[in-house]
Parts: sequence; structure tokens; C-alpha cells
Amino acid sequence: MHEQSPERPALTDMQRARLDYARRDLENFRATDLTQLDAAGLTLIIQRLLTRVDDVLQVTDEVITP
Repeated sequence: MHEQSPERPALTDMQRARLDYARRDLENFRATDLTQLDAAGLTLIIQRLLTRVDDVLQVTDEVITP
């Protein structure tokens, strides 16, 4: 675990979970042989990654918005 520095705001459990899900999905997709997927499978991966990027951006907004 990372220790929180005074400059870094603490994350809620939900924010931390959302970031962890995004990291895990990214790791899983990096390990996937994308050449073996059909168009529907690739579309699902892209859609899921878009959802995770949106989650990360929302967490960022929550943390940096006063």
C-alpha cells in the first residue's frame, strides 16, 4: 500500500476500488491475445476500457475538485 503524503488527498474505499478495477482490467487486457478475438470480443474490450477510463477521470475530478 502507498502511504498518503500530506499533498495527496486520501481516497475513499469506493474510489480506491474503482481505480483497482481499472488497473486489473488493463492488466488482463494486456495479457489477452487480441489477435484471437473476433470483432464482437474486441468491441467488448474497448467498451469496458472506455468505462474504466471514465471511472478514473471521475475519481480524478472528485479528488481535485474542491
